[in-house]
Amino acid sequence: MGQHLPDFAGPRWFACHTKPRCEKKFDDLMAREQFAHYLPLIQSVRRYGTQKKTFTKPLFAGYVFARLEPARKDRIYQQDLLVRAMLVENEEIFLRQLEDVKVICASGFEAAIHPLVRKGTHVRVQGGPLHGLEGYVDNPANPQGIVVSVDVLQQGLLVRLPLESLQLLP
Repeated sequence: MGQHLPDFAGPRWFACHTKPRCEKKFDDLMAREQFAHYLPLIQSVRRYGTQKKTFTKPLFAGYVFARLEPARKDRIYQQDLLVRAMLVENEEIFLRQLEDVKVICASGFEAAIHPLVRKGTHVRVQGGPLHGLEGYVDNPANPQGIVVSVDVLQQGLLVRLPLESLQLLP
């Protein structure tokens, strides 16, 4: 009586990291290979003097999501458009989040990438009188800005700063 192992032979979702500006070419390749895939696109407006140009661009620069059968995974590398394909570990959560992304993209609302900042994230202030100061995010949910904790004489010094002025550190 052998131990039953989960079946990983079926199709799995991958976050495919493309080479720069190759998302739409990779999307075309996925369509030709008939792989289930999704490239989130948003409308972008650029002004050139008095002219206004509207175009679509990838929401997540450098990423296309694809559902691949392991036996056919080598097909995604055939045109040298891909850096790597990262297996999605929790497909249930991923698919729920992907549906949210689809709804946002279809809504027509303006959307932009925003860093995911959690409590305890190490940051450095960029610009202004506190440029270079390092600290830790205390409460990213604070609607008045991000609170950075800086140790001073073994006490916390809380400074309210906008997210745009913070650089995330490893």
